[in-house]
Amino acid sequence: MRVGLVGWRGMVGSVLMTRMVEESDFGHFEARFFSTSNAGAMLPTSLVGLPKVEPRLYDAHDLSALQECDVVLTCQGSDYTKEVYEPLRQAGWSGYWIDAAKTLRMRDDAVVVLDPVNQPVIDQALNKGIKNFIGGNCTVSCMLMAVGALYKAGLVEFMTATTYQAASGGGAQHMRELLSQMGTLNASVRQLLDDPASAILEIDRQVLATQQSLSAEQTQHFLVPLAGSLIPWIDADRGDGTSLEEWKGGAETNKILGRGPGFNQPAIPIDSICVRIGAMRCHSQSLMFKLNKNVPLKDIEQMIAEDNPWVRLIANTKEDSIQELTPVKVTGSLNIAVGRLRKLAMGEQYLGAFTIGDQLLWGAAEPLRRMLRILMR
Repeated sequence: MRVGLVGWRGMVGSVLMTRMVEESDFGHFEARFFSTSNAGAMLPTSLVGLPKVEPRLYDAHDLSALQECDVVLTCQGSDYTKEVYEPLRQAGWSGYWIDAAKTLRMRDDAVVVLDPVNQPVIDQALNKGIKNFIGGNCTVSCMLMAVGALYKAGLVEFMTATTYQAASGGGAQHMRELLSQMGTLNASVRQLLDDPASAILEIDRQVLATQQSLSAEQTQHFLVPLAGSLIPWIDADRGDGTSLEEWKGGAETNKILGRGPGFNQPAIPIDSICVRIGAMRCHSQSLMFKLNKNVPLKDIEQMIAEDNPWVRLIANTKEDSIQELTPVKVTGSLNIAVGRLRKLAMGEQYLGAFTIGDQLLWGAAEPLRRMLRILMR
């Protein structure tokens, strides 16, 4: 098969390329790299030496070149998908479209892919001739990799979540803005910090004054200060008191699981409050489940721990929690950590949990890479 790769130099695309090289994926297909800005140039030397890779960049808007591919895998973003996908299909292309962007996720002719959780849904779609396989919302994917066992076992009556989402969920420029804000805050009180006798309330006052005076340029991506603060809203306002990010939690979880409209099983009620925090990478979530029956906590722990090779069950102790359930511990790893598991005061059928995963890996790049390998079987 010939695979066309678009958006491979961005943040998600770069993580994807690293994983594909690590897993020797390029030996299984012929690769053609596309560019939206540098068509005709040579590939970076790090990629030219890979097997079955064409050495020059193709124009990512050249429909005829895209049509020559059996698979198009794109991390270029929603605007590119909106611009290219429909014209490509209208031109008669019948290949597989694998996409990190949200544009096509909820279409009836698309599957949201997370194969350790929904391999049967993917297999059924392939048998039906479905050609669009889309990566899910990063927070949803990390959550299901952590506690998907409960959904697979049919134990979840409903779930609520409070998310703690890193700056990188917004993109590379958001990460830069967070770091710049951190530097500005530190510089504003550097002399006071160097003096052990300085009053902490004076430091706090000056930091707050600096936060409140950050310019529009210094907050152009987050719109408000994030360093030393948080933002209790992510993505568009849906006009009903919820954000688009919060809507995705329920809609995409159910679609991944093969539930809700278009499927033969009712949707599971899922609601969220999504919060941006000043972490660089990794999305965390505090979860509350209402189970449809009382299951012993030890059985739940075993079920989760044995669900897939990447989930890591963390003991519900202070030491293990502060060491293992943090972005510092999880960043750059395929491991998905689950901890703080306990029955809640509302009753034996109520379960609390805390999950964390690197949203650039299982939340973005890894499901795409694995879907491509599924097509190579």
